[in-house]
Amino acid sequence: MLATWQIIILILLSFFSILDSISLNIGMQYPVIVGTIVGIIVGDIQLGLMIGATLQLMVLGVGTYGGASIPDFTSGAIVGTVFAHTTGNGLEFALALAVPVGILMVQLDVLARFTNTFFLHRTDKSIEQADSKKVAKNIVLGIIPWGLSRAIPIAIMLIFGQNVVDIIVNKMPDWLMGGLEVAGGLLPVVGIAVLLKYLPTISYFPYLLVGFFFASYLETPMLGVAIIGLALAIIHFKQANQKVTQKNAGSQLNGNISEGEYEDGEYEE
Repeated sequence: MLATWQIIILILLSFFSILDSISLNIGMQYPVIVGTIVGIIVGDIQLGLMIGATLQLMVLGVGTYGGASIPDFTSGAIVGTVFAHTTGNGLEFALALAVPVGILMVQLDVLARFTNTFFLHRTDKSIEQADSKKVAKNIVLGIIPWGLSRAIPIAIMLIFGQNVVDIIVNKMPDWLMGGLEVAGGLLPVVGIAVLLKYLPTISYFPYLLVGFFFASYLETPMLGVAIIGLALAIIHFKQANQKVTQKNAGSQLNGNISEGEYEDGEYEE
């Protein structure tokens, strides 16, 4: 069981994580970061990092466009990490719990957006009245529905325990749970594909093959692949820096030669 101070911190974390995604953007809205923080709070940082990193891959395959509500896997990382730690179950259990929680947050996200329009209309009215203090006040009040849309359900889950989560999950039909399992397997693949699309993959394709070879055929752990990637990045950086230095040195040499020839009177107007 969690201590009271742990529950309070986790509730506050869920409150501010959604606010970060719409305001500060300091990284608290990412499952990998939040999962790691939750792991530190419950005393199992490795589990939190594993769950958060896996859910982060799912986030890469989902984007919110035009204010659309998307699954909140950050909240899922909080709930999944906590219950995986308290029950002693592993990553698969955490993901099976985190994905439905993230899906459920979609409806609460819609409710939060709907409630926020009340403060938005008050802000518009304050702008028409040129009352800057009320504008600032209503903007601050508008963040409350967002935070409570995550804090309240997570507080219920953490306070009343696994039974509440079991009721929510068991009430879901089989076709929905099956769809969630399929989506949970596909979304990380989509996330990696999106990431590779925006990275200069073609230019550095040999490095991708090296990493794939070590991970697939030699079964090198992810930390080992990361170290290999870091070593290759350092080598590539040094080679690129050396080429730039040589190019600059050649340009400077040519400039000095041209200047010397001009001083000797070989160039005339």
